[in-house]
Amino acid sequence: MKPERVRFIYRLQTGAGPEYDEAHAQIPESLRQLIADAGIFNYSIWRHEEIVVCEFDTALGFKKTRDILSGHPVQQAWTARLGHLFRNIEANGEPLWLHEVFRVDDA
Repeated sequence: MKPERVRFIYRLQTGAGPEYDEAHAQIPESLRQLIADAGIFNYSIWRHEEIVVCEFDTALGFKKTRDILSGHPVQQAWTARLGHLFRNIEANGEPLWLHEVFRVDDA
């Protein structure tokens, strides 16, 4: 299977950026391992004020990776720890999933 690139956006509560950054400076090893186990690599997060853009590649495909993460206690604990920092973008609390429109890869 060809790796799949995934990108999404969150919006933080006003002023929550520094706390969000600090949490990500101290990612637990159990979460790092879960990310790897879910087939995720090349994971990056960018933030501009309250806008957070996340991107990763997954070797397992988005659906399988999402299934692994969503049901895992480590991910659930991380989400609970940071949940108060986010504003809902979608009514169901999901981020805005972005769909690639254009891409140029180096040969």
